[in-house]
Amino acid sequence: MEQNAGPIIQGEMVSDLLHHLNIHKSMGPGGIHARLLRELVEVLTKLAEIIYQQSWLTLEVPVGWRLTNVTPIHKKVCMEDLGNYRPVSLTLVLGKVME
Repeated sequence: MEQNAGPIIQGEMVSDLLHHLNIHKSMGPGGIHARLLRELVEVLTKLAEIIYQQSWLTLEVPVGWRLTNVTPIHKKVCMEDLGNYRPVSLTLVLGKVME
């Protein structure tokens, strides 16, 4: 039986994704801002590439990357009505890059 190994994660692809992070987005539960990741892209690329590849091979996501902050965001006029809020989930930036 042949087993699918998943995609090959390439450093150039990881570097490109990190270079194009939106620095105006929230930093999420990890406390690491996208601007910092963009500035450290040369240092982080190889490490992120290894973590992403191992994640695909083992079918495991690092435990800390599964953490999320769910925040209610007001969407309509009446703030007292709980139905006027929608949940927004903030996840780690490196986890979003892996997605």
